[in-house]
Amino acid sequence: MVNLLRKIFIKNYNDVTSKTVRDSHGKLAAFVGIFSNLILFIIKIISGILSSSISIIADSINNLSDMGSSIITLVGFHLSSKPSDDEHPYGHERIEYICGLVVAIIILVVGFQLLFESINNIFNPQNVTYTTLSIIILLISIFIKLWQSYFNRKIGKAINSVVLQATATDSLNDVISTFVILLGAIVHITLSISVDAYLGCLVSLFIIYSGIKMVKEAVNPLIGVSPNSIFVKNILDYVKKYKDVIGMHDLVCHMYGPTKCFMTLHVEVDARKDIIYLHDIIDNIEHQVKKKFGVDLVIHMDPIDLENAELKTLKNKVGTVLKEIDPNLSFHDFRIVAGHTHQNILFDVVIPRNYRYTDKDLAKILKEKIKSDKNYNFIITTDFNYFINQEN
Repeated sequence: MVNLLRKIFIKNYNDVTSKTVRDSHGKLAAFVGIFSNLILFIIKIISGILSSSISIIADSINNLSDMGSSIITLVGFHLSSKPSDDEHPYGHERIEYICGLVVAIIILVVGFQLLFESINNIFNPQNVTYTTLSIIILLISIFIKLWQSYFNRKIGKAINSVVLQATATDSLNDVISTFVILLGAIVHITLSISVDAYLGCLVSLFIIYSGIKMVKEAVNPLIGVSPNSIFVKNILDYVKKYKDVIGMHDLVCHMYGPTKCFMTLHVEVDARKDIIYLHDIIDNIEHQVKKKFGVDLVIHMDPIDLENAELKTLKNKVGTVLKEIDPNLSFHDFRIVAGHTHQNILFDVVIPRNYRYTDKDLAKILKEKIKSDKNYNFIITTDFNYFINQEN
């Protein structure tokens, strides 16, 4: 059913790396959400009013907020598809995250309003009358919401959309809350025990929980999170295939939306080779990464002296000592600058956040452990991984 809708409404639907195709997926999901949630709202609000059930009415309002969320999602995908301009040179894709935040805030407001109403009904109970029609409507709602969750999750995974993934989770929460209401209706019919107001509180708490989770999912990419480690590894593995690449480090990634990615990377090359030749290789890597992964990659060349015996020996010693200090430590940009009275040993160490040793501490330990008749002055710069599972 999902693929059938994609085939009917989206041209070249499998090319999800295309921004046009991605936006079309988002708009399709939004239209489906608007239509299905409107139907659910209408049938539930009628059932809730006829039965005087605050829990069903709460559930119908939740569906109305879901419809509003779909409208905001539609607007979000439309606005985020706008090309870059002078004021926003990196494009408008982050509008999708802002829309997700707006949706989450709406859900939270609705959830708290329904919670207060449900608590009021606990102290001022209303006479509830469930009918066979109410049971049928709740069952229909469960099946529609299950399909909604499946539909949004599949589309969300296909286009890597935070908003649609959050919508899928919200739909699954709706299934749970509606099922609880259904159980309450069955208990009321069979045992004549009214738990409607309490179930209204439970549904409201589900809505609030969903809203809080969606706020986190929308805010995280706006603040800046570590990029997907598999995605980064695929790029690094691709760059490694070039025979002139000796090593890599200092990868930094900036995401300006689900598909707008900018990266910088330091690539180590043989210092003896022709600079024009190496520059051409680097240009080719940047071009191919853009073509294959859709990433704007800028590479900084680090020339490495592969023939300096002293450098090799000292580098191996430093590596051994660092591993003794902490197996997780790694280093790069290792070089020697000779002077009249001493030799400066310069390199960068990649350390965990809030590490126990400072630059000076590491330099002191290295000087103590590396015994030599030469006067070495260790100049260490520390930096951090900007993504998970970084490989040197």
